[in-house]
Amino acid sequence: MPKTRKNPGPAPAPAPAPAREAAPRFTFLTNHSHVLLLLAGEPALRVRDLAARVDVTERAVQKILADLVAVGVLTREREGRRNRYEVHPERSLRHPVESHRTVADLIAMVHGA
Repeated sequence: MPKTRKNPGPAPAPAPAPAREAAPRFTFLTNHSHVLLLLAGEPALRVRDLAARVDVTERAVQKILADLVAVGVLTREREGRRNRYEVHPERSLRHPVESHRTVADLIAMVHGA
């Protein structure tokens, strides 16, 4: 007599992975403020170095620098083949929530000066 195959049915589902809540990915400061704060401490940082430290592309840093220069928070001065940036601490922050504060206040908050 030929053997008949029993249908074992569907394979059991794998055990669920332990529940792990993923933390939302966000920062309290923008990339613009990250670039500004880095330049406040090291005015001769290269675009490449800024990009690596902020974890964005060099093109993004170039855009951020252009924005900060356009609103008068930074000025750019050429030193040979490199740029040196001057932060203008007296400028007000741009968002209505913090517009009563200055760039100096932001730097002091982060750098503790």
